[in-house]
Amino acid sequence: MATEKELADFAGNKPYQLPVLADSILERGMSLIGTRYRFGGTSEAGFDCSGFIGYLFREEAGMNLPRSTREMINVNAPLVARNNLKPGDLLFFSTAGRGRVSHAGIYLGDNQFIHSSSRRSGGVRVDNLGDSYWSKTFIEAKRALAMAPTTVTASK
Repeated sequence: MATEKELADFAGNKPYQLPVLADSILERGMSLIGTRYRFGGTSEAGFDCSGFIGYLFREEAGMNLPRSTREMINVNAPLVARNNLKPGDLLFFSTAGRGRVSHAGIYLGDNQFIHSSSRRSGGVRVDNLGDSYWSKTFIEAKRALAMAPTTVTASK
């Protein structure tokens, strides 16, 4: 486990040196497009939004994120401004109203994000953050990859 200081140094020294990790997360995510939505789902048999994110980060980055969007939004990771998003950043939405987080996705770049949407809209899919629905319900973004184990990208 990295110490607080190592984490701070790591986050400070590398504003974003994890594109390799982001790429593998997003490639894996793209390969799962069309996987059905399943409430509480955390496997390729079906995902809910946080189950999908948790699965990708665990499989591709060796990171264990909290299980629910409500806990995920509280991870101790740098907040990212909407105009500063990088591929791999987590996006949080309040789709049920009341300003509370209820949905999450992963930024792909170019205003696109991937998420396990809903049963009705076909499960894992790509949407545009600029669409009025998503831009209206967007709450915040976090760079969870900043907390990735440093060993993943270290070359011996």
